[in-house]
Amino acid sequence: MHSGNVVISGMGVISSCGKNISETLDTFVAGRRNGAQVSLFKTDLTYPVFEVKDLIDSDVNTMRTLKLAFIAVKEAIENGGLGDVLHDFRIGVCLGTTVASQLNDTDFYSKYRETGNAPMHSVERYLKGNLAEAVAERLGVRGPSCAVVNACSSGTDAIGVGLSWLRADLCDIVICGGADELNCVPLAGFGSLGVVSDSLCKPFDKERSGLNLGEGAGVIVIEKEEICRKRGKKTELFLQGYGLAADAYHLTAPRPDGSGLEAALARAMDEAGIKPAQVAFVNAHGTATPDNDLVEGKVLSRVFGSGIKFLSTKGYTGHTLGAAGGIEAVFTAVGLREGWIPQSAGFEKADDAIGISPVIQKTVISGQYAISTSLAFGGNNSAIVIEKE
Repeated sequence: MHSGNVVISGMGVISSCGKNISETLDTFVAGRRNGAQVSLFKTDLTYPVFEVKDLIDSDVNTMRTLKLAFIAVKEAIENGGLGDVLHDFRIGVCLGTTVASQLNDTDFYSKYRETGNAPMHSVERYLKGNLAEAVAERLGVRGPSCAVVNACSSGTDAIGVGLSWLRADLCDIVICGGADELNCVPLAGFGSLGVVSDSLCKPFDKERSGLNLGEGAGVIVIEKEEICRKRGKKTELFLQGYGLAADAYHLTAPRPDGSGLEAALARAMDEAGIKPAQVAFVNAHGTATPDNDLVEGKVLSRVFGSGIKFLSTKGYTGHTLGAAGGIEAVFTAVGLREGWIPQSAGFEKADDAIGISPVIQKTVISGQYAISTSLAFGGNNSAIVIEKE
């Protein structure tokens, strides 16, 4: 291990790909896409979505987003060997979300409008809905806690906040990432923007027509290298850099020249002390919307060259909004660890306007560094650098 580095000692994930890392890898190997019409709520909208199936939902006072987060946190803690030491160190919790921060009181308002009266359980669920506080309370940890709500970069930004906590010596270990659930409001909202596809999404494809929504959670445990060593945990993964840049161009559209994303990438690589040529692959944001993929693809080509290996895993998970950065951080770290990345699901035809194309088959990775990017409404652009020693 490198003195002073921040290690990734545990990971957990749940999405339509599976309820843990092992199931996710099986889905990637099979190239399986589990998109279908929504079944979680009643709607006339027929857009395909990527649901998490068979999620136990008996407790009406716990929101779905939090249930997803708990599952990913549990795997990350077990994976990181933290179960017996949660009270021995200063452990922080930083989780990103979008839906969970604002939409879980809609049941209350709907019922009240219909009847003039409504049970309070949905309001209680909403008031207990701060993901970071809820996870910290369940685990009994006493470090800092923070819920990050920064649109679709929330999960990545939560990881960046966690990294800053460690470097500022605010805590020893951070549980960080993101979680979000499928909800009728964003499904209708993205549909009204005209950016949702009527079929399974096709990131970076010439005939891409929009995104699919998904849900899930992705969590990593990051900690100071000396703490990891002290508790006897061995790991080969490191979180080496984070970059954030807001281009403030448009409420929803990315800046056409991609300068915000390019700045975020530069800051992340500078913090990690690496050059673009050292990056083995990029897990791109890749929403399959015309504007996002055009801008992001051009930036990746400009920064890393036309030969960069990259993919979008949203072809397997859909766009999980505030959870995307957390889920994709896990996927990126696992790709480095396993030495391969899956085909970029949905891609078939190259877009000459973009100029580069994602991987079309399971691809061996032999490099030391990988990057995960997140592009969000409001001009937010985020990137993290992960290293495999």
